[in-house]
Amino acid sequence: MKSGFVSVVGRPNVGKSTLINSIIGKKVAITSNKPQTTRNIIQGIYNEEDTQIIFVDTPGIHKPSSKLGKTLNNQAYYSINDTDFIMFVVDTSGIGKGDEFVINEISKVHKDVILVINKIDKITKEELIKLITDYNNLYNFSDIVPVSALKKNNVKELINVLKKYLPDNILYYGKNDITNKSIEFQIAEIVREKVFLNTHDEVPHGITCVLDSVIKNNNSYNILVSIIVDRESLKKIIIGSKGEKIKKIGTLARVEIENLIGKKVYLELFVKTVKKWREKEKYLNEYGFNDFKE
Repeated sequence: MKSGFVSVVGRPNVGKSTLINSIIGKKVAITSNKPQTTRNIIQGIYNEEDTQIIFVDTPGIHKPSSKLGKTLNNQAYYSINDTDFIMFVVDTSGIGKGDEFVINEISKVHKDVILVINKIDKITKEELIKLITDYNNLYNFSDIVPVSALKKNNVKELINVLKKYLPDNILYYGKNDITNKSIEFQIAEIVREKVFLNTHDEVPHGITCVLDSVIKNNNSYNILVSIIVDRESLKKIIIGSKGEKIKKIGTLARVEIENLIGKKVYLELFVKTVKKWREKEKYLNEYGFNDFKE
C-alpha cells in the first residue's frame, strides 16, 4: 500500500480543478473560466487497490488585491508546506509572470515538484517540446507530464508518475471516499458554479455562496442558499430580467444537487449585497475562509 498528499498549485485558470476531477473520475471541485474559482482547500481522493493519492486543490496563487486574495494565497502556501510533494499545473499559453511568481514560491520549499502541462490538445508537438524546454530552463522539476484534463489525454500516465513520490503506507480515507468536503459545502459550491456559468464575464469572482439551512422531509430536502455579492449592480445581473436568470441558476443547481444526494430537492436562492465583504475579517470568517498562516 502506497499513499501520500500532493499539493496542486498554479496560477489561476490553468485547469487545476478540471484535472483533479478527471483523475478522480467524479466531480469534487467546481470549475469555470473565472480566476480563483477554487476558494478553499479541497481534497480529492484517488483510490486503487494498493494506492491512495490525496490531491489538495488550492486557490490559484496570485498577487492579491484584497484581504480575500491574501487569505486564498495563505491557503495555497499552507498546502505547499503541509503536503508530501507538489504538482505544479500550467497551461500551453506560454510562461507568464504568474507562472514565474508561482515558481518563485515553490522554490522556497525543498520538495519534489512535478510539472504538469495542461491543455496540450491546443498546441502542436513542436510547440510542446519548446514549452518543456522553456520550463526546464526555469526550474529543475522532478518530472514533467503533459496532459489534457478536459480530454483525459495522458492522465493515466500522470497517475503512474505520481505513484513514484508517495511516501506512506497508510490508508488515510476509506476506499470509497472521493473528497473530504461535506455535502453542505458541496451544495453551496454547486450554486456558485452555476452563477459563474450563467453570468459569464458579467459577474467577477467576487461572489460567494453560503448554505443557510437544510430541512429534511420524508423523501426530500428543502435547501436555502444565499448568494453573496459586494454591490447592488451584481445582484441585479444575477437575478436577471423578471427573475429569469436566478430561476435558471436554481434549476441547474437543483438537478446537480439531487444527483449528489439522491433525493428530491426544493431549492431557494436569495441574493444578498454585503458591501466590501472581501475586505472584512468578520465576513471572511463567517463565510468559511480560514486565514492559514505560512
